[in-house]
Amino acid sequence: MMIPLHRALLPAALLAALLAVLLAGCGRAPLPAEIEAVSMDAVQRGDEAAERRLHAWADDGIPVAERELALLYRVRHREDQARGLFLRAARNGDADAAYRLGDLERERAQDDGTNARAAQWYRQAAQQGHARAALALALLLKNGSGVPVDKAAAAHWLGVAARAGDAHAMFLLSNAYADGDGVAADPRRARDLLERAADHDYPAALQQLALVKQTGDALTPKDPAEADQLLKEAAEHRRSNARRF
Repeated sequence: MMIPLHRALLPAALLAALLAVLLAGCGRAPLPAEIEAVSMDAVQRGDEAAERRLHAWADDGIPVAERELALLYRVRHREDQARGLFLRAARNGDADAAYRLGDLERERAQDDGTNARAAQWYRQAAQQGHARAALALALLLKNGSGVPVDKAAAAHWLGVAARAGDAHAMFLLSNAYADGDGVAADPRRARDLLERAADHDYPAALQQLALVKQTGDALTPKDPAEADQLLKEAAEHRRSNARRF
């Protein structure tokens, strides 16, 4: 007789152990979400059984496991081992590992002033639709931070990040279309992107949209009451979402 297992009633460590047994028994590769759940137990709870399972998956060459083990090593300040695992995972197609390598290379660039290697890894991840990598690459290109300035390429990657749902990228791309910075000026598209960023509770977008509604313009009617509400929302989200943005 099969006894149903209710996840909410089981300790996390027992869940990890049961998951390992089930996966071993069925002979299938684990799903990314399963690997990340085991990784969470290893990182946050120090679960040794979960860590051993993570090592086994990484040894089997599963990119998500390599990346998650690298993140565990970073927490433990084992930077060389973390970098090696990120490299393996990125070369095996893991976009988030490539993004993390971009961050590592950008940290190293503080010594030599060039972000060429960081841009290379960000580009690899961004080409796979990784929103944070696309935004990071866009910022390097927009500001000329260790790479040549390329406003058109910056706008392109802001578009990739915006389409993937990144509110910061929506806001920056809105300004680019408003100013004709790297793209042809397009006030309507600029306003649409600003409103999308505000819909995502991005504080700077809420504040800028409030300023528009205080006076009104050809695209937006004057609405002081809504402007005041948007300013309140901007202040609240700036306090509550400091880490998110």
